[in-house]
Amino acid sequence: MSSIRIMVPGRAGLIVLAALAMAAHGCGLLLIVGAHVVPGWALGAALLVAALIAGPTRLPSGPAGTAATTGSPRWIPVLTSLTVVGCLVGAAADVSASYHLLKPAGPGGCRAVARETAFLFAGSGAVFTGHVAGPIGAAWRGSSWTADDGYRPIADGTYELRWGLGGGVLIVSGTDGNPVWPGLHDVDCG
Repeated sequence: MSSIRIMVPGRAGLIVLAALAMAAHGCGLLLIVGAHVVPGWALGAALLVAALIAGPTRLPSGPAGTAATTGSPRWIPVLTSLTVVGCLVGAAADVSASYHLLKPAGPGGCRAVARETAFLFAGSGAVFTGHVAGPIGAAWRGSSWTADDGYRPIADGTYELRWGLGGGVLIVSGTDGNPVWPGLHDVDCG
């Protein structure tokens, strides 16, 4: 009878994963889980909470006065602080943001995600594309648009997504009083 062992990272591993999630967020990467879009800052924050629950890092004992005898590597507080700041900045930038997994899906599991924000009299959006194989996938940031008067064309349904053999096209439309520019965006999962 064989057994399956699942390795769960310790506190230091979770903090490193949280920092990597923040770096991916800064590079324009989104995580898609089922029908939900998870920004990197939210994943980073969840991993930091998991690290807090996991408790202190325990390392093998070493010579007196080294990081190994204190129970935590010296870089952990610095990396944790940077990741916390990144999560807070990302959350603040997403206060007015909404994410939309666009339909229809493209060939071969290609998906498009839109992120829209609005503040006062300005709106903006960006399209992300990537492959979703099974329940989890990732999407990279592509082109972006701006909209007048904080208009959100994706939320209002004034868009069209068309797929072909070589990729797709997202057409984002405004209204007479709320133009969107540019309106044409290539969607390519490469």
